[in-house]
Amino acid sequence: MKKLLIVLFVAVTLLALPAQSLAFSHGPLIRVRQGTSTNWAGFAALTSLLNPQANVVNSVKGSWVVPTLTCGATSAYSSAWVGMDGYSNSTVEQTGTEHDCSNGASSYYAWYEMYPKPGYKVPLVVKAGDSITAEVVYSNTKGQFTLTLQNTTTGKSYSTVQRNNKAARSSAEWVVEAPWSGGVLPLANFGTLSLSNSLVNGVAVGASGLATDKIDMVSSDSSYTKASTSTLTNNTDFSVTWLHE
Repeated sequence: MKKLLIVLFVAVTLLALPAQSLAFSHGPLIRVRQGTSTNWAGFAALTSLLNPQANVVNSVKGSWVVPTLTCGATSAYSSAWVGMDGYSNSTVEQTGTEHDCSNGASSYYAWYEMYPKPGYKVPLVVKAGDSITAEVVYSNTKGQFTLTLQNTTTGKSYSTVQRNNKAARSSAEWVVEAPWSGGVLPLANFGTLSLSNSLVNGVAVGASGLATDKIDMVSSDSSYTKASTSTLTNNTDFSVTWLHE
């Protein structure tokens, strides 16, 4: 009986442990000029690039393959995600995968973030070469969002329901990002990361009738490009290529 109580206590304690928060954030677009940013590369879709309407985006979905990193001696970071907002406002509702380098070694994990709230790692194992599908859906109920990540290689998935009553839902994004921690972090060499099945409100982004902004990632002084984004093909597919840390 005593052993059983100990086992039950350990099990309850483990279940009660808080989710592990991220050490850095995946924040809004830091625009340099139209089509360039210091932290995002990828695509955004919205009613207007200059004055987007709110309450337009109800769902965003996309897929990618977790990249194999080339790691050097210094630490570097990269994320791939889909989400809403952040293009012209200060919230982001998003979920994706992280691909980081530390001491020459690569690491991978899955996460979600309702920026500016902290982001959290999720219990979904991901590794280089895994196929990922991510989706963020607004439920039209008191700011409720369902964020889902599926590892289609392993057949495992994770879903969470979160709230943000201040979300504008004015843009949809498919992004490769250099995360933020007191500044934009060095960008890990992910090679070329291909994103596919990019849907907004259930429709291919290129056929949605929304305006799109193809975004390249540049250095803070715009002197060089860190990651370049290809044009859309099949109205849903594009790639982001690493060029510089």
